[in-house]
Amino acid sequence: MSNASACAVAHLLSARGLACTVGERRLFCELDITLAAGALIEVRGRNGSGKSTLLRVLAGLQPSQAGQLERHAEIEYVGHKAGFSDRLTLLENVRSSLAQRGADFDPEAVRQALSRVRLHLLADELCGTLSAGQRRRAALVRLIVGTAKIWLLDEPLTALDDDGALLVRELIAEHRQGGGGVICATHGGVRMGDDGPFRSIVLGP
Repeated sequence: MSNASACAVAHLLSARGLACTVGERRLFCELDITLAAGALIEVRGRNGSGKSTLLRVLAGLQPSQAGQLERHAEIEYVGHKAGFSDRLTLLENVRSSLAQRGADFDPEAVRQALSRVRLHLLADELCGTLSAGQRRRAALVRLIVGTAKIWLLDEPLTALDDDGALLVRELIAEHRQGGGGVICATHGGVRMGDDGPFRSIVLGP
């Protein structure tokens, strides 16, 4: 394998010269990002600095006004909202989410994932009855049962208690150990010690 090919394999995502402006306000410009296997990138900044916008650009949900973006692996994006229907049960929402991604529904794997996030007793409850923290935990199920190597997480600790925040950090650490990469917009750190390549990007003044 050539050095260039090896680099392409090791790099899950690479971006050069990304830029985004809202109205007359520049959120970011000439931004370069390289996400390697096992790496974590934390994106920090004040509210409105462009953290969520950057993740949406990297996920392909919003265009960049400049630059180039290459993805070498599947992406799982978890935004502020879980993306679940209030009229469906938690289990039905997970099934629907997997179907939208073309993934198989493995009832046992999903039940185990729900147990991991401590929601197995609520599997048949309507999502409209769940608290904000429970919804955040429910969104983690997609990460656990999915196969995406790239995780894009927008404020994953929001609305979670201490146990929930620890679970997020554990999942991120396990994902990195398995060769995945994570880009996370956060006001609080999500690392668990010095566990691999790390970069912090600060947006805004």
